[in-house]
Amino acid sequence: MNIFVFGTRGFPYIQGGVEKHCESLYPLLPSQCQIIVFRRKPYVKELDVHYENIRFIDLPSTKIKGLEALIHSFLSTFYLLFKKTDIVHIHNIGPAFFSPLLKLRRRKIILTYHSPNYEHKKWNFIGKTLLRISEKIALSTSDTIIFVSNKQINKYNKKIKEKSVFIPNGINPPQISSDTRFLNSWNLIPQKYILAVGRITQEKGFDYLIGAFQKAQLSAEYKLVIAGGADAEQSYFNSLKKMTSQNVIFTDYIFGEALTQLYSHAALFVLPSFNEGFPIVLLEAMSYRLPIAASDIEADKEIELPDDSYFPVGNEEALAEKIREKITAPHRNIEYDLSRLNWKNIAEQTTKVYEKK
Repeated sequence: MNIFVFGTRGFPYIQGGVEKHCESLYPLLPSQCQIIVFRRKPYVKELDVHYENIRFIDLPSTKIKGLEALIHSFLSTFYLLFKKTDIVHIHNIGPAFFSPLLKLRRRKIILTYHSPNYEHKKWNFIGKTLLRISEKIALSTSDTIIFVSNKQINKYNKKIKEKSVFIPNGINPPQISSDTRFLNSWNLIPQKYILAVGRITQEKGFDYLIGAFQKAQLSAEYKLVIAGGADAEQSYFNSLKKMTSQNVIFTDYIFGEALTQLYSHAALFVLPSFNEGFPIVLLEAMSYRLPIAASDIEADKEIELPDDSYFPVGNEEALAEKIREKITAPHRNIEYDLSRLNWKNIAEQTTKVYEKK
């Protein structure tokens, strides 16, 4: 089976939830699945990483918001019009804008619906309108739709539900680290910092997280660490930096051992997002058995954390109080049930979807 994939910037070690999803999923698929991933050249890192059943096609793109996914999706679609394929797997609704062209060529299309992107704050009216149009196109042209959120499926009519399947994001076993060299480089003390991880965009809510951290009035030794890159959201990132003090640290996008050390030694993990699909960073924090404060959005509540882990989304005062509550409580590791969210099981479920085509 030749499975062509687009809608992701690519992998390995490229920032983003869809990117993390693809990087975790595709190497676990059986050898009969030959995966060809279209990557966006501006994000590709030349690293010595080899996959047995995966090859990459790197196409031109731009980092301009609104044009990046559109240009790359058009080029990927155009390429596939003249290529023999068994399956085309598109990630997210925006990149499926040109999928009617693939249906004209009778291509089998699988869509993974990660999140309703038109809800994100970064899009203006035109951007949101185009994404809603693209959603209609994506849902109508796909032969099968994989939803990472079960609650998202229930928003659609019977016709869409009949060709949909729920397969959530997963998590790999944590590689807990006793090393603190990365922490030392930022003057961080184990158990004396709050961690947030994610791409620095408006829907992640890092602005009111910074405000809540400052209002929490913790002792001076505590710091807030935000691990993520800004990409095209440079103006938002600049506004965050104007809010910060020396106790707020931006590490940029990190991965591997550096990120492992941050998860291993954090006192609290906070996810203040306004919008998520099925947040992998939250699952990562759970795998490291961290205390968690998460916004009470639908996607976060679907993960079914303890009730005292949630706070009203966008409420700076409530988040400040939640931070004080969690930090002043005796630190303890929390055992979360992640058994259903194993990437190996998710790969098996995805393979079954492919085999039905």
